[in-house]
Amino acid sequence: MLTFEQKLAILDSYPQLERKNVSLGRVNYHYEESQHDKKTVAFHLHPNGNGYVFAGLLRGHETDDKGFVNIRDYSESELRSLLDASITSLSIYIPDAPVASKRKKKAAATADTLWTNDEGQTLTLKLEDDLWYVYADLNLEMAFETLEEAKEYLAEEGFTAAQE
Repeated sequence: MLTFEQKLAILDSYPQLERKNVSLGRVNYHYEESQHDKKTVAFHLHPNGNGYVFAGLLRGHETDDKGFVNIRDYSESELRSLLDASITSLSIYIPDAPVASKRKKKAAATADTLWTNDEGQTLTLKLEDDLWYVYADLNLEMAFETLEEAKEYLAEEGFTAAQE
C-alpha cells in the first residue's frame, strides 16, 4: 500500500490536475478541463491512506454510486493507470454518458430540504461539494456521503421532511 505522501506525489506529478485541500487533512484533485460536469478526479485522499479516484465513465471498475473507486491498496502502477484512464475519460465528451445522467438526477435533488421535529425545531439538508450537510441555522450538525445516510440520521433523530 502506498502512503498518503506517495499518493500525493503521484497526483502532484499530473500537471493537468489542480490540488484542493479540504477538511480533516484530506485532499481532492480536480481536472478543470473536463468535458463533463464532473471535475473531481481524486476525492478525499486521507492521511490514513484511504482515497478515491473517479472511474464512473470506465468499464471494468467496481465503483460506488458516485462513480469512485477506493484506491487504498493500489500500487503505483495501478494508481497511475487508473488516473490516466480517468483523465482521458473526462477529456472526451460523450453524450448521455453515465456521469451526465447521474448529474441530472442529482441536480433535481440539490434543493435545500427543511426537516422539522415535534418540538418545532428545524434542520436544513443541503448538498455541497458531493457531500450532504445537515445545518441547524448556520451551524453544521453533521455531514454524510450519501443522501440515504443523511435521511436515515434525520429520521432517527425524530425529524421529518417538511418538503420533498
